[in-house]
Amino acid sequence: MNKNDILEETYAALRANKARSGLTMLGIVIGIASVIALMAVGTGATSSITSSISSIGSNLLIVTPGATKNFGFGAASARGSAQTLTVEDATAISNSISNISGMSVVVSSRTQVTTKNSNTNTSITGTDPSYPGVRNVTLSTGNFISDENVASIAKVAVIGPTVLTDLFGTDAVDTDSIGQKVRISGSQYTVIGVTKTKGSSGSSNADDIIYIPYTTAQRYLSGNKYLSQINVSAASSDSMTQVQTDINDLLLTRHKITDSTKTDFSITNQADLVSTLSSVTSTLTYLLGAIGAISLLVGGIGIMNMMLTNVTERMHEIGLRKAVGAKKKDISIQFLAESVALTVVGGIIGIILGCAIAYVVNWSGVTKTSVTLSSVLLAFGVSAVIGIVFGWYPAKRASNLNPIDALRYE
Repeated sequence: MNKNDILEETYAALRANKARSGLTMLGIVIGIASVIALMAVGTGATSSITSSISSIGSNLLIVTPGATKNFGFGAASARGSAQTLTVEDATAISNSISNISGMSVVVSSRTQVTTKNSNTNTSITGTDPSYPGVRNVTLSTGNFISDENVASIAKVAVIGPTVLTDLFGTDAVDTDSIGQKVRISGSQYTVIGVTKTKGSSGSSNADDIIYIPYTTAQRYLSGNKYLSQINVSAASSDSMTQVQTDINDLLLTRHKITDSTKTDFSITNQADLVSTLSSVTSTLTYLLGAIGAISLLVGGIGIMNMMLTNVTERMHEIGLRKAVGAKKKDISIQFLAESVALTVVGGIIGIILGCAIAYVVNWSGVTKTSVTLSSVLLAFGVSAVIGIVFGWYPAKRASNLNPIDALRYE
């Protein structure tokens, strides 16, 4: 039996039972589409999280006051609420640690901000002129905080796009807000700049922030000399670990801490954060793919059921073909070809459907999706394997039939 004969007989056999073939194929279509769509969601989530973390700065180390301590069941105490970091600590880091490309201090709070006609509750970040370079913040218009603003404890503010629309209306233009007055905790500030849209990063929204000089924040908001963060940008990704170690050793010495388990500060390594979250989202991707694979397993069982039914219905055909000289191999190949054809065609349709679903989800803005070539090849390969695995037993059963028994079957 040549290839053309196999193809013709396979097409004729499947066409003879269109409805049953279509319904059987549907299981494979749904399974393949589910695998591709769900893995696209997981891959998109990984890409989105990695991009969001990378957008906060390059080779970033974030030093926060207070140490993480576990209190049973994996719960951890909050960092940043303690008051242990000072400007002197930041100056020491800048002067003593090598392989640093930038550093910025932060005094953060959240409060009500008002104008004549509107108000909003937003994050206030007291910082210095180095902040945009360290945290990848760019201006849409105006100027950022200057050294003079910091030294004079000036009441000036740089606002994010979300704050702009909240305070000055959805039709407000960036340049319209320059020189406008906003009231923060009872004090009046002059808007000197507007940042470009950056989007959210985790639980924070980089567009819903007002930047003021950190000295101003210390005097009028926090009322003390302490910092909420020290942001340090390492010169390269290769030097991040060493810089982190050097900062840790320096602060232990400055804070007179001899037991490293009792630190009063924490250092977050951006690279470690990206690696950890990528690992978590990758696991989620595989989990979603496994859930979709269950549909493929059900589809494979459906194919086996259909092929076993075909063997039963075509007993006379099998007996006749064996009686005229067909070999076991020919019978086995015929039924196996029908099984593989069902899964391959179903796989192609499933791939198209899965990519379409991923595109629609991404286009709708519900979540970011990303279809990878590896997921498409994996889904297609799995569909072909399912055709072989679940078609082998029915094909083997058909090839082992006794021709006399097959002809007598009713």
